[in-house]
Amino acid sequence: MSSIILRSVSLVSEQIVDLLITDGRITAIGRDLPSAEIEINCEGLLLLPGFVDLHTHLREPGKENAETVLTGSQSAVRGGFTAISAMANTFPVADTAGVVEQVWRLGKSAGLCDVYPIGAVSEGLEGNKLAEIGAMADSIANVRIFSDDGKCVSDPLLMRRALEYVKRFGGVIAQHAQDPRLTINAQMNEGSTASELGLTGWPAVAEESIIARDILLANTVSSRLHICHVSTKGSVEILRWAKSQGMNVTAEVTPHHLILTEELAKSYDPIFKVNPPLRTQEDVIALREALADGIIDVVATDHAPHPQEDKDCEWSAAAFGMVGLETAFSILVTTMIETGLMGWDRMIEVLSTAPAKIAGYSDQGQSIEVGAFANLVIVDPKAEWVVDREMMASKSRNTPFHGMSLRGEVVHTIYRGAVVLQDRKLTGAVHG
Repeated sequence: MSSIILRSVSLVSEQIVDLLITDGRITAIGRDLPSAEIEINCEGLLLLPGFVDLHTHLREPGKENAETVLTGSQSAVRGGFTAISAMANTFPVADTAGVVEQVWRLGKSAGLCDVYPIGAVSEGLEGNKLAEIGAMADSIANVRIFSDDGKCVSDPLLMRRALEYVKRFGGVIAQHAQDPRLTINAQMNEGSTASELGLTGWPAVAEESIIARDILLANTVSSRLHICHVSTKGSVEILRWAKSQGMNVTAEVTPHHLILTEELAKSYDPIFKVNPPLRTQEDVIALREALADGIIDVVATDHAPHPQEDKDCEWSAAAFGMVGLETAFSILVTTMIETGLMGWDRMIEVLSTAPAKIAGYSDQGQSIEVGAFANLVIVDPKAEWVVDREMMASKSRNTPFHGMSLRGEVVHTIYRGAVVLQDRKLTGAVHG
């Protein structure tokens, strides 16, 4: 493997250093280091640990017209992610050792970032019977996160049994908090805007009631619970109470829930149709504050690619979801750094160290120090750029940010010592 030097790169401490990478690890940090086979001028750029996403839909196997593990990995690299977590709602569902091992092997073949499969909680995501949790945990994919995301594990007994099962090997259940009975035919956030538009409302309590129930269940059996895509102020308050009681719960928020609101539904453009729905400005403010103060632990993209025909239709028929890997960092800079709500140390926590810790990805989210794996991202924190869906690496184009000007841009991504993104362009390099 080639040796690489990052010249004159800034750390979050504001120290400017040279950094040497050999054999996939950081081997020296200092000034005026000797030359290497590859040298990258990083003057004016900021070095961060590679980002880790706990919530990625890669669609393969079965829905390769929307995304593949390879194209999703390319999209991740463009966004500065060196590890992503592939949700189980594929076809067939990732509810057996065979399917999660297939996804794991596809990730290894792509070689652009770590691809960790998430296993289904229930067979077929149907919520009736536990999936092969033990077999997936013991497989070469070493699955530790289980989720029926896209659907809620609504049966409290099944949820309790799943929490008890994963406790045996230190796993975690990631819950899509959505009471199915309270969201029948729901199209957008419940409120005056939904009434004005004539769309069926999606009440906040559908999310909040499941979060409250599952926090109590997890506490009862002393197991680990992770809440996916928190979207309401009420959910934040429930999480705040649970953490004040010392309960073992973590939570994520998506970039789009930190910046977009239900008002965008007035366009009737299905690009803004997402699950959970865009909420109110009051919810957005509460989510930002909760992320800043640690009530919400991490940012996760919920990258949800769809083919054009699934979005180029009337609102009620359109699929839920948005792509998010390539814009996540910039949304955080725009909403959290530029507003002064959090600093770069907290940015590293929510995008790298905390998600790696929650998932147990020991090679990811490491401090930038000699001996650490060289999973790194180099960013221009002051850059301004305009999102262009046609320039995305993802196979899908369903971004709600097309045409939006954002601050902060990923310039280089290094995965296990291989430069997979250089000067904002995919290099074709893979970790072998």
